Amino acid sequence: MSEIPGDLKFMKSHEWARVEGDGKVTVGISDHAQGLLGDLVYVELPNIGDRVEAGTASAVVESVKAASDVYSPVSGTVTAVNAALADKPETINEDAYGEGWIYTVEIDEPDQLNELLAPDDYAELLEEDDH
Repeated sequence: MSEIPGDLKFMKSHEWARVEGDGKVTVGISDHAQGLLGDLVYVELPNIGDRVEAGTASAVVESVKAASDVYSPVSGTVTAVNAALADKPETINEDAYGEGWIYTVEIDEPDQLNELLAPDDYAELLEEDDH
């Protein structure tokens, strides 16, 4: 199990959000999630300019085992996507919290971040899942 970065907030469905400080939030899936999925073979990204709503599917990651929706942790407008994932989806397997980011969103309601799990709470959730 890799270390969970302290600057992230998490959804119970294993998406993470990193607040960039300019009203933008970068979104990805946790190392735990990519581990459960196995080798990723395809990532369906949202389009720049798309509106995403907190708790709704905004992207898809596909592995040799399954396809899984990626839910947006916050509502807002997509301002950037990690286009490199189109050619190299396994980047998420290799660096889920870094180069494996999926998209960036300009957040509508910063208060939504308060509803996400802190890193320690997420770690606790994973421990409960393991038992």
